[in-house]
Amino acid sequence: MRRIGRLAYAILDGTLIPIDRVADQRPYYSGKHKRHGMNVQVIADCAGRLIWASPALPGAVHDLTAARTHGLIDALTSANVMTFADKAYQGAGGSVRTPFKRHRHRPRLSRRQKTVNRHHAKIRALGERAVATLKGWKVLAKLRCCPRRATAIVQAILVLHHIHTSRNPR
Repeated sequence: MRRIGRLAYAILDGTLIPIDRVADQRPYYSGKHKRHGMNVQVIADCAGRLIWASPALPGAVHDLTAARTHGLIDALTSANVMTFADKAYQGAGGSVRTPFKRHRHRPRLSRRQKTVNRHHAKIRALGERAVATLKGWKVLAKLRCCPRRATAIVQAILVLHHIHTSRNPR
């Protein structure tokens, strides 16, 4: 959080790491992705660099629930870091900013809301780079081990990534 607290803003995103070999299928099945997996929350800086990755939760856990479980919303708000997130974090509150969402009774978004959403998407696109960095590791293409090991694998990748980027700054 010290490193994140120094940022101008952060980008929060969740991703599903596919898994194989599940004894109890139900908690690991993501209805959105139609596959079994582990939910990992990722925080990126304004340049799209991977800063932090959460411990893995079962794939059925929603992104907002995962962020609250890990205390991300409260920690980012207390650090006073403006955070950009996608519509999955709608209603998070605090310093988390999400795009406007069209409601059922409103026919369409205003021109100003569409412009805000467009700029919000441009900022969030940089955060997708951090997810791509994490998923670029071949071991995360599909985990063929016990789901309890997913957290250790993700954290090891995060450490190796930080070592590599500290030696080879761009």
